[in-house]
Amino acid sequence: MPEHSNATVSRPLEGILVVDFSRVLAGPLASMTLADLGARVIKIERPHVGDDTRSWGPPFSGTGSTYFESVNRNKESICLDLTDTADLAVALELALKADVLLENFKPGGMDKLGLGYDTLREKNPALIYASISGFGTTGGAHLMGYDFMVQAVGGLMSITGEETGAPMKAGVALIDVLAAKDTTIGVLAALNARHTTGLGARLDVNLLSSLQGALANQAQAYLGADVSPSRLGNTHPSIAPYETLKCSDGLLAVACGNDGQFAKLAVTLGAEHLASDERFATNRARVHNRPALVRALEERLATDAAAVWQVRLTQAGVPAGQVGTIGDGIALADSLGLAPTIDVQDASGITVGRQIRHPVTWTPPLEPRTQAPPGLGEHSAAVRDWLQAEKPA
Repeated sequence: MPEHSNATVSRPLEGILVVDFSRVLAGPLASMTLADLGARVIKIERPHVGDDTRSWGPPFSGTGSTYFESVNRNKESICLDLTDTADLAVALELALKADVLLENFKPGGMDKLGLGYDTLREKNPALIYASISGFGTTGGAHLMGYDFMVQAVGGLMSITGEETGAPMKAGVALIDVLAAKDTTIGVLAALNARHTTGLGARLDVNLLSSLQGALANQAQAYLGADVSPSRLGNTHPSIAPYETLKCSDGLLAVACGNDGQFAKLAVTLGAEHLASDERFATNRARVHNRPALVRALEERLATDAAAVWQVRLTQAGVPAGQVGTIGDGIALADSLGLAPTIDVQDASGITVGRQIRHPVTWTPPLEPRTQAPPGLGEHSAAVRDWLQAEKPA
């Protein structure tokens, strides 16, 4: 087996053209992931307005909306008015050259423009056409797919929040992010299949299905045991202690995944007897007796600060950590050598911002891409010139 060198390797999606008609979060995040991996992504935007998220703020950086910038690096932007015949013809040219097309119009919207899958595949049978909607293209085609609404009706909010409090959404548009990941997986699988068949594929992703695919044990509790999970705050329905516990100055997250870890926790807290107490000796017993367990643990944890207990428990082999901010998380990743961020540059090579990097680390490392998110229509002329040069003489 050949050994890896330390040199960077070419990007795996080099030579793949992605034409991105999507906007907001799920589609743009999927296309940015493909761009990070080497694909050329041409983003179609409305003249004068662009992607909705260009105006979503605060906060704004020195170059624009941080929301927009979070999912649009390494792309080219061309402004096209799809109600204009000439601009629509340019969009069609791009679609017929594309390896991958992403869109999140209302179901049927691209068909009305003459850019639907059935139309395009006649002239571009290798096209991989990925559509993202809120609730699919059948009975839910008329429903508007916003992440918050899907979290509500799909059940995620019913299991998020304090037990006696109101249902809560996640602190990020989690379902859009999950749909982006599902879209990326589908596109990569379709690109691989195309090597064998020579044909593209139609991929339909919807937010509700992405949510349900991520509910994991919670959905299976309902399907397999007829149990409807409820809100438990920071506790876990099947594991204890697996929650935040009070120390002298704040909260500490403790995640004991087995009886061995709990025994180490008890010893470190100076309460060895808890591990042999029949109420706590097994995970099943601990879950059943959680209130008494929490009282016993917090009595010991109250003797010192969360930061002190984090060090002691980690050294003992017990998963434990203080509840931190996003900045704390980035600092932790940096301290662990995970290089969580990259600097991005404008067309002249000047660094204009810092972003979270592509999350997969490759060995040997990929040749990095660090192009800042494009200005609205920044590449309109260049893309049109390229299309013109591609036409037969």
